[in-house]
Amino acid sequence: MIDVHCHLNFKAFDNDFDEMIKKAKEAGVSTIINVGTSLETSLKAVELASKYKNLYAIVGIHPHHADKLEEGWQDRLKKIAQSQKVVAIGEIGLDYYSYQSNGIVDPKIQRKVFETQIQMAHELGLPLQIHNRHAGEEIIEILNTNKSLLKEIPGMLHCFSGSFDVLRSALNLGFYIGFDGNITYKGLAPGETVNLSDLCRNTPIDRIVTETDAPFLTPEPHRGGRNEPSYVIITCRKIAEIKAISQNEVDLKTTDNAKRIFNI
Repeated sequence: MIDVHCHLNFKAFDNDFDEMIKKAKEAGVSTIINVGTSLETSLKAVELASKYKNLYAIVGIHPHHADKLEEGWQDRLKKIAQSQKVVAIGEIGLDYYSYQSNGIVDPKIQRKVFETQIQMAHELGLPLQIHNRHAGEEIIEILNTNKSLLKEIPGMLHCFSGSFDVLRSALNLGFYIGFDGNITYKGLAPGETVNLSDLCRNTPIDRIVTETDAPFLTPEPHRGGRNEPSYVIITCRKIAEIKAISQNEVDLKTTDNAKRIFNI
C-alpha cells in the first residue's frame, strides 16, 4: 500500500517521526510520498526523503503560497526538484475556497504560478500532483491548453472533489484520481454538490490512488485527531466497500497505479 500524499514535513510530526514511520510500515504501507507546499517545506521533504529508503518527495508551490514568492523562486524550486528522490511537481493548482485562516489568493497570480510549474514539470520530465478546490473547470481548461506539456501519464488530482464532468475530463486527459480519509465522512463538504462515494464509484479502480493528506483529513473513527500514513488502510477499506471489491484488490491496484504514475 502506498500513501501518495502527506505532509510529514509539517510540525505535527516533529516529536515522533520515527515512530510514525515504523507504525506505517507495520500497518502495511510500503511507500510514503511526502509533499511540499512552499520552497521551505519542499526542501524539507527532500531532506527527509534522503534519510529514509521508502520515503519520496513531491515539491512545488501550493496556491495558498502563490502570492508569497520572491524573485528567483523558479530557479530555487527547479534546483530542489532535481533530487533523485523527487517524483513529481506538486501540490500545484488552484484554490478558490475562502478558509478561515486565509482568503483567496488573486486568481491571476494562482494561475500564473500553476502554469509556470506545469512548464517546469515538462522540462524535468516529471508528472503533476494537482490541488483543486472549487476550481475544477478552470484547472481542466488550463491542462487542456497545456496538453502538449503533459507526460503520457500526466499525474494525479490530489484529494479529488468536484463534478462528474471534471472527473470525466481528468480521466480523459490521462490523470489518476486520489481519495483521502474524508471519503469516510458523512454528507457533503462545504460548497460541494457530489458525494465522494459517488465520485469513487464512477472512477475505475485502475485509475485510483490512496492518500492521507496527513496530518489533515483524518478518517473516521479517528476524526479530530492527527492523521498519519498508517491510516491510509482505512481509506483503502472504504474504497473496497464502495466498489464492492476486496480490500486486497484495492491495495494491489492502487499500489500498482502509484508506481506507474511516479515511476517508483
